[in-house]
Amino acid sequence: MGRVDVNGVVEAQGGSQLALAGVRLAADGVAFMGDPARDELLFVFAGSGNLDGELLESGSAVLVVAGESIALTAGPDGLSAVRASIGAEVDFHAPMGARERAVSVVDVEPGKATGRRSFQVLFGPHNGSTRATMFVGYIPPGAAPWHYHLYEEIVWVWKGAGRYHLAGGVEELAGGCAFWLAPREVHIVENTSTDRELAVLGIFTPAGSPSAAYLMPDVAASYPIEATS
Repeated sequence: MGRVDVNGVVEAQGGSQLALAGVRLAADGVAFMGDPARDELLFVFAGSGNLDGELLESGSAVLVVAGESIALTAGPDGLSAVRASIGAEVDFHAPMGARERAVSVVDVEPGKATGRRSFQVLFGPHNGSTRATMFVGYIPPGAAPWHYHLYEEIVWVWKGAGRYHLAGGVEELAGGCAFWLAPREVHIVENTSTDRELAVLGIFTPAGSPSAAYLMPDVAASYPIEATS
């Protein structure tokens, strides 16, 4: 099937507006971000960095909107990150809050997705990213039912191992790998561990909620609805 890239690189394909690449800086190294037409989202997963005096540690994310430019300096242990770019030919979500330039998973409240899954939205319309949403999703051991989304998405594996199921087959997932999902592509991301969560980074466009998953009719007919109080 060959849809998973073990190096975490996803090139824009066909009419896709999303791409993903890695960023690795040695101690005190500098990376410049910014594009006249594309938004960029950076997620730091190892080491640390400095953004105009603001400390970025593992689990931090940065938004650079089209037309802006920044310089990111690595800390004494270097910096490792993934960098997503979002093209101009996307639908813009209405802004819903004040712009933030950098956020961290330690400051973001979790939300609920299908089953026992949860997520933390790092960037979206609520804080300045109107072209795409970036979130960290936490998948407990096991697999969700077959489902699809209305958005185009790149998924990068942060922590853990699992399997990626498509109609054409199954591929193994490990930390640092990535794959691309077309809108309405039916899939399953499975956590093959018995005792720990699988953590993934998702970037999708148009921007919205990562909890918006659609079930196939046969699954929807028997899917349990949790009572709320």
